[in-house]
This record gives sequence, C-alpha cells and structure tokens, in this order.
Amino acid sequence: MAWLPTLIKACYFLAALLFILGLKRMSSPRTARGGIVWAGVGMLLAVLATFALPDIHNRALILVAVLIGVSAAWWSGRRVAMTAMPQMVALYNGMGGGAAAAIGAAELIGYANSSITLLDGGKFTADGAAPGTAQLALAVLGALIGAVSFSGSLIAFAKLQGWLDRRFVFPGQRVINMLVLAAAVAIGVALVCGQLSLSLIAAFFVLALLFGLMMTLPIGGADMPVVISLYNAFTGLAVAFEGFVLQNEAMIIAGTVVGAAGTLLTQLMAKAMNRSIGNVLFGNFGASGAVAQEIGGSQKPIEANDAAVMMAYAERVVIVPGYGMAVAQAQHKVWEFAQLLIARGVKVKFAIHPVAGRMPGHMNVLLAEAGVPYDLIADMEDINPEFPATDVALVIGANDVVNPLAKTDPASPIYGMPILDVSAAKHVIVVKRGKGTGFAGIENALFYADNARMLYGDGQAAAGQLVAELKTLDT
Repeated sequence: MAWLPTLIKACYFLAALLFILGLKRMSSPRTARGGIVWAGVGMLLAVLATFALPDIHNRALILVAVLIGVSAAWWSGRRVAMTAMPQMVALYNGMGGGAAAAIGAAELIGYANSSITLLDGGKFTADGAAPGTAQLALAVLGALIGAVSFSGSLIAFAKLQGWLDRRFVFPGQRVINMLVLAAAVAIGVALVCGQLSLSLIAAFFVLALLFGLMMTLPIGGADMPVVISLYNAFTGLAVAFEGFVLQNEAMIIAGTVVGAAGTLLTQLMAKAMNRSIGNVLFGNFGASGAVAQEIGGSQKPIEANDAAVMMAYAERVVIVPGYGMAVAQAQHKVWEFAQLLIARGVKVKFAIHPVAGRMPGHMNVLLAEAGVPYDLIADMEDINPEFPATDVALVIGANDVVNPLAKTDPASPIYGMPILDVSAAKHVIVVKRGKGTGFAGIENALFYADNARMLYGDGQAAAGQLVAELKTLDT
C-alpha cells in the first residue's frame, strides 16, 4: 500500500487545518461551541491516522489507554461543576505536559537501552556530531518543559481546589529554584552529549518535576489565571518538540498552535494585570494585605428590598460578576434578576474583567451557561466609559478587579492594574459574604466609598432575595 503514507499525511494536514479553524472559531462566544467540535473532529482524525502508521506497535495497549482516557474525560466533564472548571483545565493541561514528558522519557530510555541508536539509525558519539543529535536534544528539551508543566499544573490544580495554601515561601527560595533548574539543565546537556544512563535520566526528570513544584508553590492564587495560560503554552511547546522527535506532523502543528495561543493569552492576561511574566512567577503579589494609603470611612450595609427598589427604578444597571458568583453558583439567579429588570425597561449590561475568576474567560463561560445573550456582555475597555452614566453597578463576587487602589495607591501590589471603573457609577451595590479581603489579600477601597452599599450574604441567596423583592414590586 504505497499510497498509505500519503493518505496519513493528508489526514494530518486536514487535522491541523481543523485545529486552526477550530481555534479561530473559539475566539467568539457565538462560534466557540462549533470550534470545539471542529477541533475535536481534527483530533479524532489525527488519532485514527496514527493507528494506521505501518511501524506502530502495541495497538491494543494504545486502544485501551485511549478508551480509559476518553471514559475518564467523559465522566469528569459531565460531573464537574462549572465552578470547578479552572482546576479541571489546570489538571487537563498538566496531563498534556505529562504526556509530552512521558514521550521524551520513552525516547531517552530507548536510546540508553539500544547502545544509543538514534532515530535515523546512526550511532551517537561523544562529540555530539552524529546524525540524530537534534532529535535527542529536542527530546530532552520537550521532556524538561513537559515535566515542569505537569508538576506545576498539579500544584495549580491543588491551589484552585483548596487543597494547598495560597502561597508557600521560604528564605532563599528563588536561589534554590534556580539551582534546581540549573542542575536539571546541566544533566539535560549531559544527556545530549552522550552520557545516557538510566540513573541520569531518572535524576533529570526528578529535578524537572521538582522545579515545576517549587516554581508554582510560592505563586499567589490571584495569579492563577496567568499561570494556567503559561503552563498551557509550555504544554503546547513540549508537544511540538516531541512531535519533531517522533516526526509526527500533527503533533508539531497542534503543539505549535497551542503554544502560540497560550503565549499570546499569557501576555494578554499579564497586561490586564499590568505585570510582567517574571513578576507573576517571582514576585510577591498578594503577600500582604497592607497598603500605604489609609482607607477612610466604613462599610455601609443595605437590605435586599432597598437594593431591588434602587435598581428597579434605575435607567442603567451594570452587573459585575466575579469568582464569588461562581462559588455560590448564582449565575442563573443573577440572569433571572437581570431579565426582570430588562422587562421593566432598565438597560442592563454585564461587565467582564480579563482576569475575573480563576481562569481566562471563566465569567464568560458561566454567563453563557446561564443563557445571558452575548450582546449584553461587555469587555472592560468597552464598558469603562459607560460607568459615569450608570445609575447602579451591582458587584457580585468580584473584588480585586474593581479595587480603586489600583489607580490611587502606588504601594498597593495591584497598583497599575487596569480595573473596572465601578466607583464612577452613581451608586454601587456589592454582594459579599463578609468583610474580608479578596483573593489577593488586599483591602478594597470601593467597599468604603460614599456611593457604595454592602449587601451581605451568599451570592445565590442574595440574588434570590433580589428576585423575590423585584417580583413583589410588580404585584
């Protein structure tokens, strides 16, 4: 079947095209579902084409592994709540990095156990000039990046799941981290230079996994959206490198696309926080709640009936959701309340900050699940000019992304971060469970502003009270 290799490459090309087109469609909420389907079809085509490779071995074992993975993904996808989606994304992203690292490990162990016979059949020499050295270097590099992404993503998952404290720091941590990374790189160079042994390979992976753990442990929870997208880029890069090792076009293209998209998203997320990637990884964001600027005034409570009346007779209302809404699973009640306002002639919009929630697009996903039309959801750049003309801004579960200290207090860890200009609205109602600080551990000056009122309580319960009070006005 001389035509089989050509058919396989054609399938890989079509799969890559579906990946790219699917990713393009995912850029819009209106076409995102179709984009996911397109990319899924591309992945299915790539897998089927891979099974047709003439030199592939252990097809039965591969099929069993695929069935186990598909079953686990199907079960978890249906059972995991939308509020837990960030940690699920982190976990799945880690699995991708782990898979890339496993491919690298298999290749390295294969080299070590076959008298260092390289992919092209050549023999490796100590001077590194033999054919196949490039594949060996890419296998090491992909394994390093994949292992870091795997262990780092697991820590991100544990932090988002609440299994670990937000930050874990100790004196000299950065120096120790760099020493661990330097040791892993040194062993990697030794492997590329022909010092292939099972003990060195094991030490290389232990250090790479350890560095991923140690790099992620000190990062605060408020930085998790950036960290997740960064590890997503790492995973894509690792997959692309291992694709070169296996000479698999689908892996190369898919990994490159994921790596590029993850890198761009990481840069956009860091820009939305006005911070560099290095500051996210090695800074002390959220280390202390203390700020130089003293916050005057006091938090002023409001009852649900008064808040409902205020919004019922407003002309414009902007709803600002945050992670607190996700935790309370209040998105459906919030949308029900918004629908009642719209029925009364109130102009309602939802304002989304780029880093609201625990992963990129978290709030958009929750609102879409509740059925909120896309044309009612506005990005930060579009909605900020409208706040001065807004009668009431309803903040439910958001904290750091509406904190005015980002503009007024140079000593604040979030100083310079673009925020939603909620404080510019005529009236602000904040739904919050208590008087504590946000996820970054920073006091919010908005809660003490003269135009702000606090509606204390669980997000879903508070939204339910607002719905009930608004209905009584119509009876």
